[in-house]
Amino acid sequence: MKSATAITEVYGDGQKFIAVAVEYDTEIDTSKLSASSFKVEGRTITKVYANTSAATADRGTDGKYVIVELSPDDKSALLWGGVGSGEGAPGTAQPSALATASSAPSASSSSSPYVIPGPQVGSTGGPATIRAAKGTVTQAGTVTTSAGTGYAGGDAKVGTSRTVNLIVDDFEQFTYKDSKTGRSLPYNLYIPKGYDRSKSYPLVLFMHDASLITTTVRATLVQGLGAVCWASPEDQAKRPAFVLAPQYPEVVVGDDYKPTALFDTTVDLVRSLTAKYSIDTDRLYSTGQSMGAMMTLGLNIKYPDLFAASWVVAGQWPSAPAAPLARKNLWVTVSQGDTKAYPGENAIMAVIEKAGTKVARAVWDGQSTAAEFAADVKAVVAKRTTVNYASFRKGSTLAGGLANAHGVEHNSTWPIAYTIEGIRAWIFQQRKA
Repeated sequence: MKSATAITEVYGDGQKFIAVAVEYDTEIDTSKLSASSFKVEGRTITKVYANTSAATADRGTDGKYVIVELSPDDKSALLWGGVGSGEGAPGTAQPSALATASSAPSASSSSSPYVIPGPQVGSTGGPATIRAAKGTVTQAGTVTTSAGTGYAGGDAKVGTSRTVNLIVDDFEQFTYKDSKTGRSLPYNLYIPKGYDRSKSYPLVLFMHDASLITTTVRATLVQGLGAVCWASPEDQAKRPAFVLAPQYPEVVVGDDYKPTALFDTTVDLVRSLTAKYSIDTDRLYSTGQSMGAMMTLGLNIKYPDLFAASWVVAGQWPSAPAAPLARKNLWVTVSQGDTKAYPGENAIMAVIEKAGTKVARAVWDGQSTAAEFAADVKAVVAKRTTVNYASFRKGSTLAGGLANAHGVEHNSTWPIAYTIEGIRAWIFQQRKA
């Protein structure tokens, strides 16, 4: 074994250490490998195969790398550890892993003793905790080269010396300085591979929730799927696009729906990117979870001509000024057990329907398979409406884990929602009239 590389991947509940790529000095015969040929301390090996690069694959290919896949369900697999405390100015409440936004259920809206109000507007967070992916691998059994030479197993151990973060490493980090508001906004940007200025690309804006208020710019990429799902090789092959994921250093909007200047800075950032890159201004899309969902709604109301379509995940906005949403392409997903976002979205849908826009409604099981969700989306799309409202049946998004350990059907919404590929496909089919 020459070296070992850790490979990470982002799941709905955060970034995980999911494989080790072991490098050899010659090509390895993938057909002769087995899971028992290797050991990784403290981890469960699920699959072993060869490859030509330090990357996971659906099936093995003879090459200089042996890929040792690890169970993402191992307790030590999760690298994402949340956000620490910041200065707290001007508010005092800090984001918590439990109540992730002002969009989270308030104390007065639920009888649960665990539900607490969301953080105050303007409150800040400290650095995020992202554990380094470290592993030690042992070749316990014989490994055979393509030429037929056997490398005997033994007790020698090799530690990982570098890390490949799937999709996350494809984003670049920048800071936008807004001359209009005087504010600076750090952000992550995915630029389509093979970017060609002679072509025109869509752009997706993802805005995170308030548990992610931090100084760590890449945090929004590793907390969950909201940003990275649009930049996966599979999605980009079908729908090449820019993906923009700002990292907010403060809570931008709260229960009073009076956002900070970063609300407008976000729009100025989008416009600055359309001026810098070849981006189709008729195909700008927005999405967000919790606080980001609130911003998605609020931005569409204040700037009704900016986005071609938007996806709102577990958020609400006052219904009184919501009439402009009746003219938008909108997909909303929310859990029926979300005691603030669900009634909030119901009120918005009533305003939209009162304005004469038909709303396609559906109630989904949060534990559905990918194929079942695909069928669910197909049934909604068949109604050919511009506003689609899919709610998860009460209790169906709760499947354990920190985010919903206390039965809060808010945080449990987006780890499921952003796995639904069909909604992403529908978003990209929309363009400004």
